[in-house]
Amino acid sequence: MLQAKNIQQYYGGGSHILRDVSVSASAGRVTVLLGRNGVGKTTLLKCLMGLLPIKSGTMEFAGQDLARMKPYERVRAGIGYVPQGREIFARLTVKENLEMGLASRPSSTPIPTALFELFPVLQQMLHRRGGDLSGGQQQQLAIARALAAGPKLLILDEPTEGIQPNIIKDIGRIIRKLADEGLNGQRMAVLLCEQYYDFAEELADDYLVLERGAVISSGSRSEMASKGVRQIVSI
Repeated sequence: MLQAKNIQQYYGGGSHILRDVSVSASAGRVTVLLGRNGVGKTTLLKCLMGLLPIKSGTMEFAGQDLARMKPYERVRAGIGYVPQGREIFARLTVKENLEMGLASRPSSTPIPTALFELFPVLQQMLHRRGGDLSGGQQQQLAIARALAAGPKLLILDEPTEGIQPNIIKDIGRIIRKLADEGLNGQRMAVLLCEQYYDFAEELADDYLVLERGAVISSGSRSEMASKGVRQIVSI
């Protein structure tokens, strides 16, 4: 589904942020991106979404060249993105936030009812402003907004940050369900950037660890313990 190879990225001052990074995500699987703060995880996700340019490397999604696409074209191609910090529209209602997620679709496209099956609280609060929701409810809204257009790949950046434990469990259950079943019976590819190791390990089918902008460990979930991934990301 997603194949990014040998990505190099520099910030304006010349700092080398991503060093020959490769990552893939496949339908029906959760790929977990791990690493401490400041190692380039969010930068990588922004490059995949076209929010930051890459210096070199290739990015393909479902056979299409992502590097030539604008961010909105990547959404139209089937990529959903949940940024770190949620970034919902605080002054808009829950309904209006969800409608913003449909901006790449025809104006008559309704909000998918499957979203309310995943997130019942959003239907109850449909006409409440996003800024009035709790942190956990805002995170659910951010995920639902990204799902509204029916993506084939969902990219999530730190979805458990600042969220209460019961909501973290719900989010984990939903991520697994999306990978296994999607919204319409078609399995979804998930790329999950996460700091909370236990949450990441529980969901991971595949993983990679970034350090100083380079991949230092990767593999399947079954290898995480033997390769000491917990110890690497907690140093």
